Amino acid sequence: MATEAPPPLPSNGTGTDSGPAQPTTEQFVEVQESQEFGELRRTYRSFAFPLTIAFIAWYLLYVLLSNYAGGFMGTKLFGNVNVALVLGLGQFATTFLIAWLYSRHAAARLDPKADAIKSRLESRPETRTEADA
Repeated sequence: MATEAPPPLPSNGTGTDSGPAQPTTEQFVEVQESQEFGELRRTYRSFAFPLTIAFIAWYLLYVLLSNYAGGFMGTKLFGNVNVALVLGLGQFATTFLIAWLYSRHAAARLDPKADAIKSRLESRPETRTEADA
């Protein structure tokens, strides 16, 4: 897939003509080792990991019931709607629910922290000298 957009212009490190200054490797490492970044990662993991494990368990339960509990899954609830159909549609509903919950969580708790880290990193003056470059 080709794009008609021109490639980005190289940054001169000043942050004035072509956007913010590009941080150095040392600055990235410093941010990665900071307590604030660690808190951002913990906030993400404390939400994402439990929901991921719960969804995988729910999905595997559905698969196992489909394979080994055919009588139960074939139980008609009303009309031609059986347990398997309801649980299968529940898989889709759960997927959309988790995506919606994550977007709310990210907007409220992750994005502000990430934006603060990013803005501080981009506003730092270039620490390399011309001799280092």
